[in-house]
Amino acid sequence: MEKLYPDFRALEFEPTVNRKMWTYATCGMSTEMDDAPIELHIFSKKADENLVEILTAVAFYHKSGEKLDLHHTVNFGQPWQNSSKCEYGFISLPYLDGPGLENEDWGDKTIKFYWLIPITKQELKFKMDRGVYELERKFEVANFDYCLEAHSRFFTMSRRKIVYEF
Repeated sequence: MEKLYPDFRALEFEPTVNRKMWTYATCGMSTEMDDAPIELHIFSKKADENLVEILTAVAFYHKSGEKLDLHHTVNFGQPWQNSSKCEYGFISLPYLDGPGLENEDWGDKTIKFYWLIPITKQELKFKMDRGVYELERKFEVANFDYCLEAHSRFFTMSRRKIVYEF
C-alpha cells in the first residue's frame, strides 16, 4: 500500500464509561493537499484487529484515485466481522457524536470526520434503489444496533419484488 502517507495510522480506542463500544479510526487518511479531506471511524462491540485492516484498505482506496465522501459506499471484500453479512461500508454523518465531531478546521480547509457503517449487499441495493435518506430513515425507524455482526435488520426476496424488512 505504497500510496498511503507514512503518517497514516488506524487507531483503536477502548470502550469508555460514556461509549460502550470499541472505536477504530483513521488518522492521516487525508492530507493538506486533498481538496476535501476526510477521516473515518467505525464501531465494534469487541476488539477486532480486522477493522484496522478494513480501515487501511478503505484509506488506500481513497488515496488511489477514487476519492470517498459522504454517502459513498465501499466494498470491504469480506465480512466486516466473523460471518456477518455486512461486506460493505456506508459513509454517514457521525450521528452518534453530532456536528462537534464532524468538522475540524485545518488551515483554510475543514476535515470531515465520517462514520463508516457496515451494511449488507441488500442494504446497498436499497440505498441505490430508494436513496440515502430512505436507507437512513429505515435504520432510524428500526432502532437497530449498528455494532451487531449480522445486524437484526434483513431483506427478503420475493418472486416479483424485493421486500425490505427491518
